[in-house]
Amino acid sequence: MDAKPERGPLSESSELLFSFGVIADIQYADLEDGYNFQGSRRRYYRHSLLHLQGAIEHWNKESSPPSCVLQLGDIIDGYNAQYKASEKSLELIMNTFQRLKVPVHHTWGNHEFYNFSRDYLTNSKLNTKFLEDQIAHHPETVPSENYYAYHFVPFPKFRFILLDAYDMSILGVDQSSPKYQQCLKILREHNPNTELNSPQGLAEPQFVQFNGGFSQEQLNWLNEVLTFSDRNQEKVVIVSHLPIYPEASDSVCLAWNYRDALAVIWSHKCVVCFFAGHTHDGGYSEDPFGVHHVNIEGVIETAPDSQAFGTVHVYPDKMMLKGKGRVPDRIMNYKKENALHF
Repeated sequence: MDAKPERGPLSESSELLFSFGVIADIQYADLEDGYNFQGSRRRYYRHSLLHLQGAIEHWNKESSPPSCVLQLGDIIDGYNAQYKASEKSLELIMNTFQRLKVPVHHTWGNHEFYNFSRDYLTNSKLNTKFLEDQIAHHPETVPSENYYAYHFVPFPKFRFILLDAYDMSILGVDQSSPKYQQCLKILREHNPNTELNSPQGLAEPQFVQFNGGFSQEQLNWLNEVLTFSDRNQEKVVIVSHLPIYPEASDSVCLAWNYRDALAVIWSHKCVVCFFAGHTHDGGYSEDPFGVHHVNIEGVIETAPDSQAFGTVHVYPDKMMLKGKGRVPDRIMNYKKENALHF
């Protein structure tokens, strides 16, 4: 009988099934370093490209390459629009991503909408809906064209769902459209400030212009996909630019109707992890239902001598995030009834 191979530090209890990469808030611009809106944190606009190149080199060299990479939104900075450099900067970043040997799934954040309209994004290389999985005989799991969301299966019994956190938003939509008027009304009802990006004095500080929310239509679709996953004993990872769990995030960075999204997720057993960007600071918390909420630290505020990305190693009983630079390592055990038995 063959001797058992040595177990590495990342596989203490079980065999590695697959892995995937995560990176957030690259926000590239061909600009000198600047600061965030509060003037408290440095932003490295040019260097973010070098950080991305480093992450891609790392993933390409991994002994067992990731099955895919999740890009969590804000791929180029809003400043590009001011300098009429949106298309040029996006092309540079997308050409860089082409060096990656595995598929990348792109999430849309507020900076995508500072640079481009929703129609433009739908017809751009940032639309990775062509990578979606289609479940035969289950039309209710097919997303509508009204929002940018889809699901895919990187490994049997694991379903990833990419959500559109700006489905309800005043960003990227025509100001004459009913949707814009409806979202502006919601925003103004919760935010009386003249400057709609200011959370000052708000009881619910997430109601600012740089955030958005999930339409009921999208939440109904999410519910249908999670119902299918529950029935088929799948494990689900959800991906969104905006976080939805207050304990893992600055309250100003949450999706407008984060409670509605949590209510859908908590009514199912299959969700194990929720990955988001947006906060730049990162964050983590396991909720009472055993869902791990992970906010990935933003590339844009990462010093040149550091890094900000990670690889998530997936096992039958847990996921292990191996972070680089500012992104810490994390062990995310599944709830007992969620462990897979192979």
